[in-house]
Amino acid sequence: MDTAPRIGTDPVHLPAHVLAREIAARRLSPVDVVEALLARIERLEPKLRAFVDVYADDARLAAEGAEKAIRSGHAVGPLHGIPVALKDLVDLEGRITTGGSAHWRSRRSAVTATIARRMIAQGMIVLGKTHTVEFAYGGWGTNQHMGTPWNPWDLAHARTPGGSSSGSGVAVAARLAPWAIGTDTGGSVRLPAAFCGLTGLKVTIGRISTHGIIPLSTSLDTPGPMARDVEDVALLYNVLQGPDPLDPNTRGITAADPLPTLKRGVRGLRLARMPASERIGVDDDVLAAYDRSLATLAGLGAEIVDVALPFAFSDFLDSQAVLEAEAYFNSGHLAGDPAVVLDEAVRARVLGGAGVSAQDYLATKRRQVRAKQAMAEALAGTDALLTPSTAMPAIRLDAVDQAVMPSRFTRFGNFLEICALSLPNGFTAEGLPLSLQICCPAYEEAMTLRIGFALQQATDHHLRIPPMLG
Repeated sequence: MDTAPRIGTDPVHLPAHVLAREIAARRLSPVDVVEALLARIERLEPKLRAFVDVYADDARLAAEGAEKAIRSGHAVGPLHGIPVALKDLVDLEGRITTGGSAHWRSRRSAVTATIARRMIAQGMIVLGKTHTVEFAYGGWGTNQHMGTPWNPWDLAHARTPGGSSSGSGVAVAARLAPWAIGTDTGGSVRLPAAFCGLTGLKVTIGRISTHGIIPLSTSLDTPGPMARDVEDVALLYNVLQGPDPLDPNTRGITAADPLPTLKRGVRGLRLARMPASERIGVDDDVLAAYDRSLATLAGLGAEIVDVALPFAFSDFLDSQAVLEAEAYFNSGHLAGDPAVVLDEAVRARVLGGAGVSAQDYLATKRRQVRAKQAMAEALAGTDALLTPSTAMPAIRLDAVDQAVMPSRFTRFGNFLEICALSLPNGFTAEGLPLSLQICCPAYEEAMTLRIGFALQQATDHHLRIPPMLG
């Protein structure tokens, strides 16, 4: 497969930070950007099925308004006129938000999510809503009734796009949108980022408001940006973060601008590699790319160190009582009604929460506190822990086992309330993306982005595009 980097002036291929620069300099019009993206969506969407709904008419009107405002000197910010796609969990008042459920095909939002308000206030243009796993409860990206997006890195065979933010991953990878919003409860930003060759940030809980976002697990849900490079992720993260009186998890957490430290490099940083025991069961291509990433970072001046972790990453796949109980609280009334049409794999996951007792829930919360402390002690003196994002590249959909989750390397991040960045770090011989995960302590998003930016400056994996989609 052809995955060579391609450089051009077509706006669909320009990252958001370049689009912003070109629009601000009036060398590019928001109208032209939106029209190019809508034309591409019209051409590729029948195959890729990334979007639940495309707001073509409204996007055109918003682009015309942005162009007039910018030309008249009334730009509201540096991202005025930049399009964005929203995962179909994010409410827009008056619009349908299905949460990936056919049962909610007529669910009209009564509010606009805080993150959507913040983007719109910056002059950003919503292109539409992207597909998600039903109730955001699944890591492979499949959806039995609303449809599964097609991973654009293999147009011959349907492969997992990663979930639950499947449509956002496909939309950005296929250049249908420069960036998009995902949500991450156990890996749902990082998994589609990994399988679709993107950069995705899982933030610490409370960093970004969840108000107006359909919940899966209120203790674990974290919205986050998905883009083609670290710089774009940092820009969008800056727009999204900050306290929100409508979300109690954000209280007392001040915004922290990652841009001043983004380009400082990694010289002098101490980066922990995962224990050798964690390499068991991981695809050879994944491990080779992981080792190359460590070598590249070492060559940039970072010190790669070994640490003894108190847990195996797979241990956290069994720490499900919090997620299961909260998912059942939010969606159990639907899953328990046989008349409601649901994805059967999701129904089974939701109903699994019916058996979680108060004792199980509270015991898991207590175990969470102890595990956070133990991991913090193990990683003391290091700046980040590096792992693969997934144990394998995207597999074919006909090989997916719904009883097995691909979140071995991601779920612990939510349970331990850390932040993590996934970014492309290579390709298989078949041309499928591989991914590195950079994990940092809570509220150290700026450090994950700094390390990721340094790696991307030294490599070109993030510049490659899916075959036949140029």
